[in-house]
Amino acid sequence: MKFAMQNCMTEFSLISGKRYRDPFNEIQLDAVFTTPDGMERVVPAFWAGENVWRIRYSSPVIGRHSYRMICSDAANSDLHRQEGVVEIAPYTGANPLLQHGPLRVSEDRRHLEHLDGTPFFWLGDTWWFGLAKRLIWPGDFQLLTADRVAKGFSLIQIVAGLYPDIYEFDERGANEAGVCWEEGYSRINPAYFDMADLRIDWLVRSGLVPCIVAAWGYYIRFMGVDGMKKHWRNLVARYGAYPVVWCVAGEAVMTFYGENWGDAYKAEARAGWTAVTRYLRELDPYHHPITIHPTRPDSREMLDDESLLDVDMLQTGHSYTAAEGTVRAVSECVAKTPRMPVVNGEVMYEGIMGACWQDMQRFCFWTSLLSGSAGHTYGANGIWQMATPEEPCVAISGSWGDVYWQDACKLPGSGQMGIGRRLLERYPWWEFEPRYEPDWNEEERISPFVAGIPGKVWVMYLATDSIEGKYRGFAGKSFRIEPKTHYRAYFFNPRTGKDVEVGDVRPDPEGWWKIPAKPSREDWVLVLEGREE
Repeated sequence: MKFAMQNCMTEFSLISGKRYRDPFNEIQLDAVFTTPDGMERVVPAFWAGENVWRIRYSSPVIGRHSYRMICSDAANSDLHRQEGVVEIAPYTGANPLLQHGPLRVSEDRRHLEHLDGTPFFWLGDTWWFGLAKRLIWPGDFQLLTADRVAKGFSLIQIVAGLYPDIYEFDERGANEAGVCWEEGYSRINPAYFDMADLRIDWLVRSGLVPCIVAAWGYYIRFMGVDGMKKHWRNLVARYGAYPVVWCVAGEAVMTFYGENWGDAYKAEARAGWTAVTRYLRELDPYHHPITIHPTRPDSREMLDDESLLDVDMLQTGHSYTAAEGTVRAVSECVAKTPRMPVVNGEVMYEGIMGACWQDMQRFCFWTSLLSGSAGHTYGANGIWQMATPEEPCVAISGSWGDVYWQDACKLPGSGQMGIGRRLLERYPWWEFEPRYEPDWNEEERISPFVAGIPGKVWVMYLATDSIEGKYRGFAGKSFRIEPKTHYRAYFFNPRTGKDVEVGDVRPDPEGWWKIPAKPSREDWVLVLEGREE
């Protein structure tokens, strides 16, 4: 009998008495778990090398869980119909991911929440190459993890071996055990994933949700749909027992760098990723949220059937000129039906091409959250590819800047993301709705950015005067106060987290209150906090 705590991964191994020539491709092994309330859950096993398979399991249900093994080679394998028991006890630790359970989409389909209903604030960081050996395990990986936890991040976007911007089987994507697949995609390299396991497990232990990106989009042509399904089966078997988010692909319909695969390729890629996403949804026994990273800007456009997605992930550009497009893309996607949580999963890496510093990081964070998104993903040039002094440029598309990850992790924008999160978490941010005054015209309605709960709280982002004029058009505007509502106002410094008191809000006889001047020409957040009369 195995013993485990609620929501915690437990693992057991099985050794086949029969030797297979190509075990990864010759057999398929599953465990059928029966919970104390009689529900069945089919959990895929993963090939661990030689004649060893492993099962990983977790459950929020306390009590005795039995299992039996189902092997595709039922007539000849001693793995078939092996049985066992796992006893699940209440969780007694302090990890919020394990206290509250894995993630799901909320009933109103506006944000993510834990299994117990606790809202989840998606504050992500972009570590595309976080499983590569340049981020040395354990020291450097644990150092960067601790930095992100201290700053308030809650999720890490990380690629499971089939990376962007390098060649197939490229050593720049290797970890201590090599690359993740054998050449020709004949089978996985289980030792690669053993090393990846240590990193994924550490993220969860540290309270960070891994958002696991299976592959960059063009691998659907390199591997084919069947190969990508095998890749996903291995990922679900290894990481499904953790509280994860699945990202089916990165830049799903892009071609490989510098190659022209013709107009028909996008339709081919969409069809392929649609088939893979449908397979993932059927395969995953834990029903983790599924998203896909788009070429630009909206993930709904990456599949032939958008109903297969749970989260609409955006990618809105990497330069200052992407500011207006980011604002509009978030607003438009939040308004789409059927509704799903919206997160901008890649925009304006801090320091990319020597630009997009902390002011733009704050702009993208605040405008997205106050336009109705369910969270935001930050990124820093140098971190996404884990650039080091020994290997400063990984990307075959060229250098995007000369900052190493050790310096990029200290850029001020990352800390200011957490400062923003802490302000929003003073209030029930998941209930916020964007608000636009009827007398603000189309150009002005994006300045200031306002969201909140009528009668309880309003949060306004007033952009820095250095950004385009249309974003700073708040001077002289008025805000209508709800009848019989009393507010106290204060400015919040999004750079330091300090409050500056404004005082009671006193509207005119018609209910209008003039937005006061900012304490400085930098960006500020203005909060109207409801008070009882």
